[in-house]
Amino acid sequence: MKLQSLTSLSVLAAIGFASCQSGTKKSSSTDSLKGDSIAVVKLVADSFKKEIDGKQTALYTLKNKNNAEAIFTNYGGRLVSLLVPNKGGNLVDVVVGFKSITDYEKSTEPYFGATIGRYGNRIAKGKFTLEGKTYSLFTNNGQNTLHGGKKGYQYVVWDASQPSANSLVLHYLSKDGDENFPGNLDVKVTYTLTDDNELKMDYEAKTDKITVVNLTNHAFFNLNGDGSGEILNHEVQIYADEYTPVDSTLIPTGKIEKVKGTPFDFTTATTIGARINDKNEQLTFGKGYDHNYVLNKTKAMGMFHAATVKGDKSGIVMDIYTQEPGLQFYSGNFMQSKNTFKTGAKDDFRTAIALETQHFPDSPNQPAFPSTVLKPGQVYKTSSVYKFSK
Repeated sequence: MKLQSLTSLSVLAAIGFASCQSGTKKSSSTDSLKGDSIAVVKLVADSFKKEIDGKQTALYTLKNKNNAEAIFTNYGGRLVSLLVPNKGGNLVDVVVGFKSITDYEKSTEPYFGATIGRYGNRIAKGKFTLEGKTYSLFTNNGQNTLHGGKKGYQYVVWDASQPSANSLVLHYLSKDGDENFPGNLDVKVTYTLTDDNELKMDYEAKTDKITVVNLTNHAFFNLNGDGSGEILNHEVQIYADEYTPVDSTLIPTGKIEKVKGTPFDFTTATTIGARINDKNEQLTFGKGYDHNYVLNKTKAMGMFHAATVKGDKSGIVMDIYTQEPGLQFYSGNFMQSKNTFKTGAKDDFRTAIALETQHFPDSPNQPAFPSTVLKPGQVYKTSSVYKFSK
């Protein structure tokens, strides 16, 4: 399938840095730039303007010298759209998302593109203990807490500033007791789109009381383009010889096991669909891949090379680098066709994947896992990079 070319960069540029500051009425949010089979949608600034919890939401566009674009909203610190060139040199939107704040508010999947906190991934039974005190969290994923609880950072209106055309700084003060987590946590996330077609994510946090922190971004990717269908023919290579198996509620058992000889072996490039339907208890628990990989710490770009993903139709390659010890690979198993993407396509089963750089799930309750404890006087600081090539 030939992917659509972006015929007018100036149209998309109109929603960029300058326009998110203006009150000018934009064209209808249903407009799109039509191609042979995929539309690159013109996001409308006015559709991302809303007052939530007394704060104003907006749309922010980062752009590099290659005309690649990363488009965010400060509602949930969300990556709404990411335009990068395919093998034919045409821009493709590789991040699925919605075309308005209202669509994000009503979505049955709350994490599309969001900055996740205070604790990304799961905490068993919504409980953990620090210095002899047990904290009880809201359980929003069966008996467990997922991605920060009932009102995680995906529902927060972040303070946003755009110091340059290719960077966005988000700030949020998560107050002591926020979702029952201890400590006033001062969080800053900087997103930068480099001229090497890298989306860099720099996280920083400080606390005034001992707490746990695990920040990440939950972008859902389809490297063939938003609305292009299932991702089962994407090739994935994960630089990890081990993973953390889970119980039936997707909480790590505490064991670290080898991937060799299992459907979880992506040490060489393999399509997502090659073994996803194999008879395997772990695949049954996750309804597919929804597991944390223990990275080999393969050094590259001053970080760990976490994964390489290639779109089978677009030829777009995404390399992930991180300072984190783990990578959660999620194959879109809970997508249920209940929401409509910005292209008009439904969020059908396995039409996007997430690859979240992170500390391990349930680390506060797993002493053998790398610690996620942050104490006063310490600075939580970590970076990840998603680099695109063709």
